[in-house]
Amino acid sequence: MKGRNSRLLTSVVEAIGNTPTVELSRITSGLEGRIVAKLDYLNPGFSKKDRIARKIIEEAETDGVLSSGQTVVEATSGNTGTGLAIVCAVKGYQFVAVMSKGNSPERAQMMRALGAEVVLVDQAPGSSLGQVSGSDWELVEKATQDIVRERTAFRADQFHLEGATRAHYLNTAREFIEQTSGQIHAFCDFVGTSGTFAGCAAAFKDHDARIRCYLIEPAGAAVLAGKPVTNASHQIQGGGYSMAALDFLKPEYIDGYIQIDDKTAYETTRFLARKEGIFAGFSSGANVAAAIHLLRGPMRGKTVAVVICDSGLKYLSTDLWS
Repeated sequence: MKGRNSRLLTSVVEAIGNTPTVELSRITSGLEGRIVAKLDYLNPGFSKKDRIARKIIEEAETDGVLSSGQTVVEATSGNTGTGLAIVCAVKGYQFVAVMSKGNSPERAQMMRALGAEVVLVDQAPGSSLGQVSGSDWELVEKATQDIVRERTAFRADQFHLEGATRAHYLNTAREFIEQTSGQIHAFCDFVGTSGTFAGCAAAFKDHDARIRCYLIEPAGAAVLAGKPVTNASHQIQGGGYSMAALDFLKPEYIDGYIQIDDKTAYETTRFLARKEGIFAGFSSGANVAAAIHLLRGPMRGKTVAVVICDSGLKYLSTDLWS
């Protein structure tokens, strides 16, 4: 693959994607099989969501639904908002990020530094700081809809616009396949909007129908797996909002469900930093923990692919690194 550093780029937007994939050989010591991890925390906004931000905006421009001078608005836990702030800064759009006060403040600080207006929404009664529940997200969604109406803005809707899954179908999964010479037997991903899982799973199945794709949810908030919600205020930020319906998910792409608890996500994220030198966030730890689970079970001796979703720099104020 021709690297993103092999030519002069016209802007930082062109630096999005084509991230390296590495084998986690130290963290799998003693296990049969391999974990290959795509380092999407090396994107300009330090997360995989840069990919969908670029795709959504570029498709909106092509389709004529985003006009010069129009404001862009989106609800975010921070990563999609950061990606949109970068893309909008380069392309000259004003961007408004709507985020729960329960998310780590580093994200709001970074978006503001990139020129975004950040609207912070109070959490629902009973919610805990650093733990964004489904009720918190509902309040963020309502505030977002209000702002879109008031400003006649373009909603860069990561839950419904196809760019959010096409970015991964056309790029992320195909990079994985090329970088591993197609030697992937399984893929697992922690689901927020489900764009990464849906896009990658579809591309993997198109490449080889035998590749098994597993959907990861927080323990106690595994609605997609059909389980009751007993821990809506889990600590794995960026997903597990107890949403039963996600537009991008197709049952034929889901080969199984895995639940990861907060403690396991924490420990694996810290282990990933100490053993592999990869400084990532909660959901990346959940992804790697699920891959380890698969190597100890149905994927023993196989190769499991995961995405390192974002950087640990976005969680310095949380107890992940305390």
